[in-house]
Amino acid sequence: MSTRRGIIAIMGSGETTDSMVRVHRYLLQRLTQPVKAVFIDTPAGFQMNADDLFDKAREYFQKRLNQRLKQASFISRGISTYEAEKAYQALREADYIFVGPGSPTYALKNWSGTLIPQIIFERVQNGACFIAASAAALTLGRFTLPVYEIYKVGDELHWVPGMNLLGKLGLDIVVIPHWNNAEGGTHDTRFCYMGKPRLVQLEALLPDETHILGIDEHTACILDFPAGEVLIRGIGGVTLRHRGTQKIFNEGGTISLEEFKSMTQLSSGERREDLPRISLTEPAAEPFRQQVQSFKESFERYLREHKGDALINVLISLDKMIWKSCREFEDEERISQAREVLRGMIVQLGLRFDEAPKDVPSVLAPILDILLEVRDKLRSAKQWEIADHIRERLTQAGIIIQDTPQGPHWHFKT
Repeated sequence: MSTRRGIIAIMGSGETTDSMVRVHRYLLQRLTQPVKAVFIDTPAGFQMNADDLFDKAREYFQKRLNQRLKQASFISRGISTYEAEKAYQALREADYIFVGPGSPTYALKNWSGTLIPQIIFERVQNGACFIAASAAALTLGRFTLPVYEIYKVGDELHWVPGMNLLGKLGLDIVVIPHWNNAEGGTHDTRFCYMGKPRLVQLEALLPDETHILGIDEHTACILDFPAGEVLIRGIGGVTLRHRGTQKIFNEGGTISLEEFKSMTQLSSGERREDLPRISLTEPAAEPFRQQVQSFKESFERYLREHKGDALINVLISLDKMIWKSCREFEDEERISQAREVLRGMIVQLGLRFDEAPKDVPSVLAPILDILLEVRDKLRSAKQWEIADHIRERLTQAGIIIQDTPQGPHWHFKT
């Protein structure tokens, strides 16, 4: 597995507006072409217009960016296993993963215990670009602000555990989009509708070492790991805040990633306890993992070559290896990864089956009609040998030709 790290772009809002076209275009151009882009619909999965949001995003990407956008549909944990595996497979293959509006707590609740957070992390490690906007941006940090519960329902001020994707990458922060929101008019709706008094109280509830990253609306904070840079793009700014002290980065600004990380870390005298970090370098591949990877590559090659027997042989062989490893008490994490690969293979077969034509006669009819017309003209020209050869070859392929007074007809051999 490659250790090439990718990009995380955090958008404060406006992810499908004119103001963010150049940001999306910049991110797409950073990737190897052609780009496979997908949209995750989980944050808005509870909304009646969830499909409309994807349709809007798909149209935006097609018209404004000339980029195809597919849907990785995971509206809730209640979907079928097959539907879930299809979503996982779409994410594993994606170079550009885009998730946006809805409820952050709904998204976290339905991603919890699934493969989605781990797949996203692995895709970023392997060079993909992950774009989290609006509600989805709130899920990235160590903690997540339950906006609807506080602002709409009136719950007490509190935080809920976040996906902590940024923590795994060395940034102990929470993200607050809509930082400069002004929808309230006469009342303060900055800081994602919390207002200044509630922000101060919420900040006091965070651990000492955790910082707040505020993203203005129609603005993106781009963590470009390959370039080692943090870029601010859009029409606003980004604020890094800790215990009332804050640093503002204006639109167009660029800062080194190491310097940015250092701003989110307390000195040794202030730090209470470091968060456990996940290494971004892969250990040397063990024989077990090499064998699983070999099965995966063989499966994908046979799928392209339409070799059914070879595909089944790969599936059975991998299944046998997993069972053998279980009996020999192989490492549980590696067995789990192998099972994930096996499930992915099965899903790919299902997707290929869904794509295959279901009505074979209707697919073959135009071609056979042309062949029969050519054969009829050969017969009229007394080219009996060639005409009979066509009939014989079709018979060998399981297609029976019957010459009738009304003309030739064909059907499949029973």
